[in-house]
Amino acid sequence: MIRLDAATANPLPANSAAPPTVPAWALAGSGAPNNDADAGFQAGAALGALDTLARAQPTWAGAWRQRLALKCAAASMRLAGRAEDEAALRDAWRLCPAGADPGPAGAIFGAWRQLALQPPAVSADRLGNGAEMLGFAWDDEALAGLCAAIDDQVRAGRPAPFAAAAIAARVVAMRPDAELFGWWLADLVLAQSLRWPRPLPLLMAQAFGPAFRGEAGGKRIRPGEKGFERAVCLALVQGATEACRLAAELSRRAEKLLAIVPKLRAKGAGDVIFLLLNEDAVAGSLVTKNLSRFAARRLFERLQQLEAVRELSGRTTFRLFGL
Repeated sequence: MIRLDAATANPLPANSAAPPTVPAWALAGSGAPNNDADAGFQAGAALGALDTLARAQPTWAGAWRQRLALKCAAASMRLAGRAEDEAALRDAWRLCPAGADPGPAGAIFGAWRQLALQPPAVSADRLGNGAEMLGFAWDDEALAGLCAAIDDQVRAGRPAPFAAAAIAARVVAMRPDAELFGWWLADLVLAQSLRWPRPLPLLMAQAFGPAFRGEAGGKRIRPGEKGFERAVCLALVQGATEACRLAAELSRRAEKLLAIVPKLRAKGAGDVIFLLLNEDAVAGSLVTKNLSRFAARRLFERLQQLEAVRELSGRTTFRLFGL
């Protein structure tokens, strides 16, 4: 029988009956703000709701962060001129042999995954690695300049959305072809400004949304263009709202998964439960020191019968499972 650590088996924050939600009055759809200050106020309300989740450590936090990373990676494909969707990105990452090159799409997904996993510390090495995974080469001098610019924004105490917007704009001013790197850095700066333990991938998923359309059906507002800071604020309202909704959904699913743990007898099932709570997807052919490929297949079939996991690939072979 599986035994989980009681200290980590609570699918919700200890001080909350359910994940928080963005207040209805702060939603961008309730009316476009008249100026940057109003937009910043709405963004502050949305980020205030999200702050609880960003700092909490519920059992499903890993899966939540990685699902947000996947959404940003999928939006990145459009900006990079590629066609991969979420399913293709999952395949590029999960079906790639250990140590092998996941390809350009898989590397971009890896950059967003890495962003969500590490504290928001800034160094030339980290920025250089992130840029490389996203497909950009930057020299040491340019990276040092970006680190200094980020430090200046954070030290100046600028409101987090405006600091994030400024860094994205700076990247595009330096390299118009590197907008994707600007979005990646914007989420890093946002987390550092708000003192979150880890960044949340948010803004890239909104880059082609209504927040960045100056007029209905108009040209997309790019970093540094007129109205960009206000657009970032509105995008954060929408991004925080979607992140809170996803958290509520995963919380319910994690609660159901943990409820059936006593029914599982498979040796090594605890490792699978841990991965399901911490990853966007887990391969049905998973092999661990305590679980054979055959045992893993039987376990995932059992979990699916109990409606504790979902099959995410839609295939009968090389299947992927998640909350």
